[in-house]
Amino acid sequence: MSAFGKRGGPGGFGVNRPAFGVAKPMSGPSPAAPALPATASETSGGAQFPPVEAAPLPGAAVPSVPPLMDAMARLAEREAAVHDSSSKVEGFEASVHRIKEQVLPRLLERIDPEAAASLTKDELAEEFRPIIGEVLAELKLTLNRREQFALEKVLVDELLGLGPLEELLADPEVSDIMVNGPLQTYIEKKGKLQIAPIQFRDEAHLFQIAQRICNSVGRRVDQTSPLADARLKDGSRVNVIVPPLSLRGTAISIRKFSAKPITLDMMAKGGSMSEKMATALKIAGACRFNIVISGGTGSGKTTMLNALSKMIDPGERVLTIEDAAELRLQQPHWLPLETRPANLEGQGEITIRDLVKNSLRMRPDRVILGEIRGSECFDLLAAMNTGHDGSMCTLHSNSPRECLGRMENMVMMGDIKMPKEAISRQIADSVDLVVQVKRLRDGSRRVTNITEVIGMEGPVIITQELFKFEFLDESADGKIIGEYRSQGLRPYTLDKARQFGFDQAYLEACL
Repeated sequence: MSAFGKRGGPGGFGVNRPAFGVAKPMSGPSPAAPALPATASETSGGAQFPPVEAAPLPGAAVPSVPPLMDAMARLAEREAAVHDSSSKVEGFEASVHRIKEQVLPRLLERIDPEAAASLTKDELAEEFRPIIGEVLAELKLTLNRREQFALEKVLVDELLGLGPLEELLADPEVSDIMVNGPLQTYIEKKGKLQIAPIQFRDEAHLFQIAQRICNSVGRRVDQTSPLADARLKDGSRVNVIVPPLSLRGTAISIRKFSAKPITLDMMAKGGSMSEKMATALKIAGACRFNIVISGGTGSGKTTMLNALSKMIDPGERVLTIEDAAELRLQQPHWLPLETRPANLEGQGEITIRDLVKNSLRMRPDRVILGEIRGSECFDLLAAMNTGHDGSMCTLHSNSPRECLGRMENMVMMGDIKMPKEAISRQIADSVDLVVQVKRLRDGSRRVTNITEVIGMEGPVIITQELFKFEFLDESADGKIIGEYRSQGLRPYTLDKARQFGFDQAYLEACL
């Protein structure tokens, strides 16, 4: 027995094996030493002469692929991957789609569009049924009951609804819809993007639906104003961009919102935060802390703001100000305000800053901004400092520290001539909490930081972290594994919670 646990002799660490440290040829045997026929045990991978790599010592860990090799293999796989980027309508839907293309032109010849527009979808379906039967008889097409109902729905959606988008809007699992021209549509399900099995007839068809969305809320989109923000009846946010700015045709982005309001408890049960974090945020909302929600696009900032708003006292007057109204507050005394774009002459524009200034004359208890992007940040800080405690807003940022830096920059973007230190002091005096939300690469949305703004030390804003999400590992199916950790610090805002009688509960949640 050798020190390596192998038998000596032929085939082992014996005569025919090169000595340890002797170079071994990279290819087959040399002409001088013809290859010997393999024994049965060698060809079958028997236990007598296994390769060194395949026979780990008892109790030793099985060697895995080195991390560098694994990473390079995954990079090569990503580089070689070819994705089909066109939507494909197949099966039953494809057959209904083909029949619709034949029936629709003849149907339009037989109806009055203005009269059809005045009917509801159910009434229009009743009126269509005999006419569709006539058209199918003309085309010599026979449909079963299921196909006929599907055809009726598709035709009604085409004339009164949003055409192919209707089935995606009706799917509760779809959270985002991204139309990149008439032939390609992507959707987001559970945080992951995938191609959607729908197509539009052509660019004119898609542009008509985009116009229908914008016209329903008094906005317009055409070549002179090729950008538009709008909303659907259910509150879903819509952005439209048309040629010549969009080179692949009309692009529509729809951010859907859940019909059932999401609460902080639901977020905690779903793993977006811990129970202690949910308790701390509930107390922050109820005790009128000034809160800034920071995060990237699609990270869940608006959802978090809606959830926090559930903690507002029903007796308080709340004003919300947005570009396109998305917030859905449950309070009885809630007044939503929305900006207005300029008209064809370039006049009549009402900005967020105009609405914030005007809102302070409307006796609000709280002012909530859907998102701050510019100099309106200063007006919101002024509102927070002038008796409107409990005001909230969202902004795009990757960390709490960066969030405060962005607020300083946004104030300086305006026409206010103030030294940077005075702006920093205003932010430190106004903001109580920064809640950082993030969408991780596995599609999950999590609260990664809850940070307090304490005050100033010289020219620097001082903060302390109450809670933090620590990344630990990634599971085999790609799910992020982490832990929500309390930093065990006494909150600086405890005095504010004491005024509402929540100081003990707040302290226990943070420790």
